[in-house]
Amino acid sequence: MNISLSFIRLFFTTLCLIFSLNFAVHYFEGGWNLINSAVGLLGGVILSTLLMGSDFLLKRFNLRSFNMVTLGLFFGYLMGEGILFMLQAIINQEASMPLRFFVYLICTYVSLVLTARSAEEMHLSIPFVEFKQTSYKKKDILADLSILTDPRIIDLASSGLLDYRLIIPRFALKELYLQAESSDEGLKFKAKRCLEVVKKLESLPSLDLRYVETDFPEIKDPMMKLTRLARFMDTHLITSDMNRIQQSSIEGVRIINIHMLSNALKPITQAGESIHIEIQRYGKEAGQGVGYLDDGTMVVVNGGAEFFRQTIKAYVLSVKHTPSGRMIFCNAAKEGNLLTDQIYSTAELDADEKSLMTLES
Repeated sequence: MNISLSFIRLFFTTLCLIFSLNFAVHYFEGGWNLINSAVGLLGGVILSTLLMGSDFLLKRFNLRSFNMVTLGLFFGYLMGEGILFMLQAIINQEASMPLRFFVYLICTYVSLVLTARSAEEMHLSIPFVEFKQTSYKKKDILADLSILTDPRIIDLASSGLLDYRLIIPRFALKELYLQAESSDEGLKFKAKRCLEVVKKLESLPSLDLRYVETDFPEIKDPMMKLTRLARFMDTHLITSDMNRIQQSSIEGVRIINIHMLSNALKPITQAGESIHIEIQRYGKEAGQGVGYLDDGTMVVVNGGAEFFRQTIKAYVLSVKHTPSGRMIFCNAAKEGNLLTDQIYSTAELDADEKSLMTLES
């Protein structure tokens, strides 16, 4: 896309220079001379600069908006012609020009306003034009680099929720290929794992993974570039960045955090239910023990400290929702409900502590 835009800009710059030079030589006195040629070239540069400047003003518009404006102008022209055709028998030539101007002006404005207001209700079979109700519109989802490091995106894509909607920017892939050739082993391993995730996503036949070539070379920050692209394409943004877990939107872009999605899909434990939990470490308060469910949910058990490294039965008191997930508060059941009295050796205890610290980090 960048190559195509560069070719188009170069082509029209050349046309502007040729047109301006030809105009100056043929309509200025002296014909072909140094002054007229310099004026023509300068005029061509100014004209091409104004033309390229309009490109930046039109970045917020898309093909749908352009088609809507074109359709509104066409309807306005037809309405103006119809009104003037009926009035031509009763107007004289002197009042013709001002009247035609105001009729076309009013008709064009009314047509554009009506087209804009009713665009969501119109269903037309016109190439490259699609008018449909916004309430039924499904936005595409743009993936960032952090989501590609999370293998859960493969399971999410396999579920069908992202079918025909997931987009990966080309500049993100270029960054991954550069990192894969880095001398930093950690960065290199992470980049290769991301590329493997991309290949698995490409192998899903129902996903129809798409790539976008649009880039913003003037922006150096990858996250700002990704946000700019999401705004430009009017898409959502899916991420697994923990720093964005409390953000639901930024600069008009809806952010879908896979951690929040995972937490939302966890089974909800009700107060009064009983669970079996292994006390893996001591809590902050005296007598508290802490364990974890299979999905990683933290369980704080009052009276669980005395059952360290044992699996006990506990009754749920409450469930607290936090930015990083859920926390379940329980009371330990009586000793008769103890499931196992196995005591871990010191070596096993140290190994488990190290693994817990690794998971928490």
